[in-house]
Amino acid sequence: MQPSIVGYCDPWSARPGETVSFKVSSADNRPFTSAVVRVRHADPNPAGPGMKLIPVPGLGEGRHDGLAQVARPGSYGHAPAPRLPDNEVAHFVVNVRCLKHFARPQCLVALQEPGGGARLGLGLHDGELVLLVSSGENVILPTGLVLAEEAWHGVSVAFDPVRAEAHVELVELAPRRGAIARGRAVVSVPGAWPEASILSLASFGALLSPEPAFPFDGQLEAPRVAAGPAPDLVASLGALGLAPDRTLAAWDFASDITLQAFADRGPAALHGTFVNLPTRAMKGSNWSGREMAWPHAPEEYGAVHFHSDDVGDVGWRESLRLTIPEDLPSGVYALSVDNGLASDHIPFFVLPHARRRSKARIVYLASTLTYLAYANHARGNWDAAFQARGAEWGASPNSPDQFRDFGFSTYNYHPDGSGVALSSRQRPVLSMRPGYLTFPDARGSGLRHFPADSHLTDWLEEKGFAFDVVTDEDLDVHGVALIRDYPLLVTGSHPEYHTAAMLDALELYRADGGNLCYLGGNGFYWRIARSAELPWAMEIRRAESGIRAWAAEPGEYYNQFDGAYGGLWRRNGRPPQALAEIGFAVQGFFEGSPYRRTPASADPGFAWIFEGVETDLIGDFGLSGGGAAGFELDQVSRHLGTSAGTVLLARSEGHGPSFLGVPEDILTHTMAVGGKVEIEAHMVYGRNEAGGQIFSTGSITFCGSLSYNGYDNSVSRILENVFRRFSGGER
Repeated sequence: MQPSIVGYCDPWSARPGETVSFKVSSADNRPFTSAVVRVRHADPNPAGPGMKLIPVPGLGEGRHDGLAQVARPGSYGHAPAPRLPDNEVAHFVVNVRCLKHFARPQCLVALQEPGGGARLGLGLHDGELVLLVSSGENVILPTGLVLAEEAWHGVSVAFDPVRAEAHVELVELAPRRGAIARGRAVVSVPGAWPEASILSLASFGALLSPEPAFPFDGQLEAPRVAAGPAPDLVASLGALGLAPDRTLAAWDFASDITLQAFADRGPAALHGTFVNLPTRAMKGSNWSGREMAWPHAPEEYGAVHFHSDDVGDVGWRESLRLTIPEDLPSGVYALSVDNGLASDHIPFFVLPHARRRSKARIVYLASTLTYLAYANHARGNWDAAFQARGAEWGASPNSPDQFRDFGFSTYNYHPDGSGVALSSRQRPVLSMRPGYLTFPDARGSGLRHFPADSHLTDWLEEKGFAFDVVTDEDLDVHGVALIRDYPLLVTGSHPEYHTAAMLDALELYRADGGNLCYLGGNGFYWRIARSAELPWAMEIRRAESGIRAWAAEPGEYYNQFDGAYGGLWRRNGRPPQALAEIGFAVQGFFEGSPYRRTPASADPGFAWIFEGVETDLIGDFGLSGGGAAGFELDQVSRHLGTSAGTVLLARSEGHGPSFLGVPEDILTHTMAVGGKVEIEAHMVYGRNEAGGQIFSTGSITFCGSLSYNGYDNSVSRILENVFRRFSGGER
């Protein structure tokens, strides 16, 4: 099931003169209209300024032929199949690991006729090995052999076309104990045997008939096809120990791990391709534990984890192409599409002109890789009351809990219980929409990420600050050259996910005297990887510690895309405090509290920050949880890199019992890193040796307070004072 109209674009950002391609699915092939809007304020809460989607006259306006396009989740691999010998026994061997049994057929490996039809395959049904055979009529034949959950197994099936039967063997591959026989079976294969000459396609993790079917949730390793009877799997210790005798194809899933390709070590070199981003760099059946980094022992990381809900590039046809006008200001935009049944807003970002010097003195760094990490986060909160609030406010009506074919976020689990490690922007991202509600926030709007960051962009325009927009992906590609000419760089509410190149650029910017305003919480936290082959994808390995939705298995902490150690930047020697002077320390429910100024803030040297602020209490209001300090809170830590000259201007107070310190700070039940963790956010100011200034607020909900009382409030005034000072200097 899909929304009546929905789409995505590629790329997410462009400069004037460049083009953005939009791919739209319209139900029943209904024609649709399009137009571009500037996304100024994306919060539909009537208690605030309301939605501000400003039409851009003439841009993107048109009527288009509609096409109903579908997403087909589920990862798999395919390769040319070897020619089986006529009227002679041939066999498959593969190592298999499934974390969970499913009461539906799944395909492990098959040789088949392209486009469907005839096939010889091996699958699972409720944990039992089955044969998937067809010469025109689909047949699923049970074997009586059942795999144990979470264990590696070697499986062989020898197909005898003369006797019309198959011989199946199952062994369990036990670490440090070798192979243990778990059973054999002989299965009669009724009906006409498929002709070997037409079985020219090999598939792994799904049948292709012609669309993917019988998707597999689990891991495969070292599939092989050979002539003759199947070998003794106990003696060979599964598929990895087989001799090359009479091999027709031997696909090596330990090859080309950074890519979506795999090699065939057989005589015909029948190399293959993976589709929909299965997870690679997984421990194989032979993992010894001597190496934790797969680049040091790739032969021990030959497993590929397929999932029935994986989504990479959905591959939709282009519906329209938009060339960014030469005079279009940098900013956050969306293509609005409407087919009479429903509408959708597909966001994109316009960067400053490449050949004209911008007059803006502020650059806003849109956290697009964080948006991608959370893309289509299904939270299980799409109940009737939440939907009613959204309908009343005119919020974005589509939820990943409702429409599940576009894949999920790296905060979700796959059906077999493994965590989602890969995310793609080549699909509709329902959570990245103007008006998208994340939480049923009793005291505010419940926005996060893309729509929540519009609290800041709206405020910038309201206060008359000229600003340009760049994205995480642009910063990763172009480095510090993209931002160095701006006196002030400002983040949104939650810049959590970063590559090494992004942190390098931000550190160089500060070291060169650039001024930074970090206006969020839990920023610069996770290390991610991107792929030159797949620039639309990102990867996260949730290694060892941190606030984690799921935990990577030991030995699987290194990214498949770049081979680098994943997890927290803190565990990679680059804690957030070394860049932003504060770092993640406390998490609680999505509720906000105020800050209170510290005695240090009364120093005459900081009076300019608080000019026009009459009270010590700051931000006991707002559209995000009802207060300026909430949900995830950051603090200074000398131990983790906060500069000696950084001044603590304000501390938050009054947080509820749900707020607790982060696990990476816990040493024992009585001791934390750097001493006791206080339940508070820290607002700080600092200056480095190059003269670069920094202002960090340490709270995800801070920007939600900017519009309160018609933008006339203590939070707004403080930020306006800082922005005017920081953006005034030359670079």
